Amino acid sequence: MAASTVLVVDDEKTLREAVAYELQQEGYRVVTAADGRQALESFRAERPDLVLLDLMLPELSGMEVCRIMRSESDVPIIMLTAKSSEIDKVVGLEVGADDYVTKPFSLRELLARVRAHLRRREAAPVGSGSAQTVPLGRVQVDLAGHRLTRDGAAVPLKPKAFELLAFLLRHQGQVFTREQLLEQVWGYGFAGETRTVDVHVHWLRAEIEELPHDPQLLQTVRGVGYVLRRPA
Repeated sequence: MAASTVLVVDDEKTLREAVAYELQQEGYRVVTAADGRQALESFRAERPDLVLLDLMLPELSGMEVCRIMRSESDVPIIMLTAKSSEIDKVVGLEVGADDYVTKPFSLRELLARVRAHLRRREAAPVGSGSAQTVPLGRVQVDLAGHRLTRDGAAVPLKPKAFELLAFLLRHQGQVFTREQLLEQVWGYGFAGETRTVDVHVHWLRAEIEELPHDPQLLQTVRGVGYVLRRPA
């Protein structure tokens, strides 16, 4: 079985080389890029299995690179950002990143996240469970086809958001904490990253709820987490 390819994009040479070395030690094939334009060229030429993408890049910003990559592929994208503000993290998720790591980060944590995303991608179920098309009012969820439709029209949904919806559908009525959802859907349980879950829940509500500000399907259980309840 061929080694997974990871594209590492960062304009800091020392960090880029350190991350690449650690990934290679773990058995991954690594491709690197130092700016946004080079990142897109490598992405299209190499077709990596996962991308580590710095937010602040010369030539083309990490945000724009992420947006373009996501429009062309559902490959997992983990953003590397030196910024700690919530707005930068949320914007990174909004343009299509699956996850983010704030600098300075431990290489051990970064490798754990890379392994988790690649493991979940390789093990993504093509169709577990009995019903493969699940109705949610006007919305139909095609679990096997990995697509969402509303009134018959396709609804674009970010890959990780669909994965979260599929997980909750397969565990209807069960309340999960944000930490549990991170572990089950993202594949890791690091504390302090639960904002990622909240952002994805916000996206899902915008697509599946009649009134996103008053959710009837994907509900918040105050002090605990989230639950998906289908109407009787």
